[in-house]
Parts: sequence; C-alpha cells; structure tokens
Amino acid sequence: MVDSIAASRITNMKELRPPSGGRSEVRILFVFDPWRSAVLLVAGDKSGQWSRWYREAIPEAEQLYATYLKEREGEIGDGQR
Repeated sequence: MVDSIAASRITNMKELRPPSGGRSEVRILFVFDPWRSAVLLVAGDKSGQWSRWYREAIPEAEQLYATYLKEREGEIGDGQR
C-alpha cells in the first residue's frame, strides 16, 4: 500500500507500507524526482514508535532529497546522465 505524507514540505513524498506478519511495521519514504526516477529516501520499522518515527524520518528524508537534487542537477549540468 502507498500513501502520501502530508506532514512533509515535499508535496510528492510517499510512504510505501509493505505487508507485514504483525511483528514489524516497515515503512519506506520515497519520491519521484523531476526526471521521473523513484528515489528511496528512508526506511525503517516504526512498530512501537508510531509518531516518533515520522518526526525523525520525515526531516531526514527531506534533507536527503535536497542533497540528492543538488548532486543530480550538478551531474546534468556537467553533461552526465
């Protein structure tokens, strides 16, 4: 299952929720970049720490995505793909 992350400043950030056997609650935060590539940003097991996991993971994902965009734009500016 996939859902949007409303608490993020990145409007297209999504959360992948793979099925679990009940012992874990794995979440993967991702976005599609301007070049239409999926970028997996943060993943973890949030069982037992429901709101804390998001408070920590969303800012980390936003920072990682900002770094990724700068690096990717630099590559494209250098003529690399």
